[in-house]
Amino acid sequence: MIYVFKTTVTSEIQIQNLKKHFDKILQNAKWNFDLEDCDNILRIDSQTDIRKIIIKELNSNGVFCEELQ
Repeated sequence: MIYVFKTTVTSEIQIQNLKKHFDKILQNAKWNFDLEDCDNILRIDSQTDIRKIIIKELNSNGVFCEELQ
C-alpha cells in the first residue's frame, strides 16, 4: 500500500538525517520525498501499516507530518 504524507521537510540534509531512522523502521519498504511539491510529500510503499510509526518518528525529530487522504 502507498501512504502519502504532507511534511515540513525542506532539504536534502533533513532527508539524510531521517534516512538512518527510516532505514531501521522501514526495512521492507520503499520511500521518497518530493521537495518540489508544495506539501513536501513523503511517499512510502509498505506492506504494513506504518502511519502512526512514521508520524511519531518525524514528530520526535522536529518535523510536522500528516497523512493525506
